[in-house]
Amino acid sequence: MATLYVVATPIGNREDLSSRAQQVLSEVSLIACEDTRHSRHFLSSFGVDTELVSYHEHNEDQVSARLLTRLSAGETVALISDAGTPLISDPGFVLIRAARAQGIRVEPIPGPCAAICALSAAGLPSDRFLFVGFPPRSRSQRVTWSQGFVNEPGTLICYESGRRVVGTLDDLAEVLGAERRAVIARELTKRFETFLVGTLSDLSVQVATSPEQQLGELVLLIEGDRRNDDEREQAEQLRVLELLAAELPLKQAAALAAAITGGARNRLYKAALAARDRPDDSSIG
Repeated sequence: MATLYVVATPIGNREDLSSRAQQVLSEVSLIACEDTRHSRHFLSSFGVDTELVSYHEHNEDQVSARLLTRLSAGETVALISDAGTPLISDPGFVLIRAARAQGIRVEPIPGPCAAICALSAAGLPSDRFLFVGFPPRSRSQRVTWSQGFVNEPGTLICYESGRRVVGTLDDLAEVLGAERRAVIARELTKRFETFLVGTLSDLSVQVATSPEQQLGELVLLIEGDRRNDDEREQAEQLRVLELLAAELPLKQAAALAAAITGGARNRLYKAALAARDRPDDSSIG
């Protein structure tokens, strides 16, 4: 029966390729991969010489159509990424959704995933976590992006380039708080695997002063908002109030913030007045 296999490959140590994955990759009609040269070199070391086709973010729609044609004809296809589990910040969603819409069997072959690998050894809470992909490249976009996670109680996980990680750490510290605990996992499963543990501000200094930690890609994990529900709710009310007060009179801003968040209008108005009257705080009004 035609099947689309989603196959996880190693993130560093080649021995992490499972025997089941090797068998599937040897037996399918075609393997879709990001970089055919990279994958051919890797697969040949396991004696796999299956036909390869390049499948990446720039040709995803076009190649998905070709793969679906072959699947519809009864062939089997495997989807892999350069490293780790496909679709985790890699292309593949278009193909998977279309295959399921056409009634084609989709079967995952599990294995390494950098985000989960890092989380398992980071020492941060793992009962709830949120994977947020790669941060935006510009500072203004990163600040806006970070603001969406201020009240998230789960551990945040993202991928980042070593070249940009210091800027990302600084922006996260500004928005989430410099004392928020975080972990950087680099070179996972490789010889020089490292975990850096500290606050966002601590890690920024550590990485800025260590050129080695600015090489390649890494996993950044940030502890979630550990405040209780009431504290988190009040903080969100004040955040909304501050945004509105920048454009509206205080009474109007307080009334609108109360309507949006469900907070007490009088309390929000008093908070706005107090913030405005503090000589060292110009954030409201």
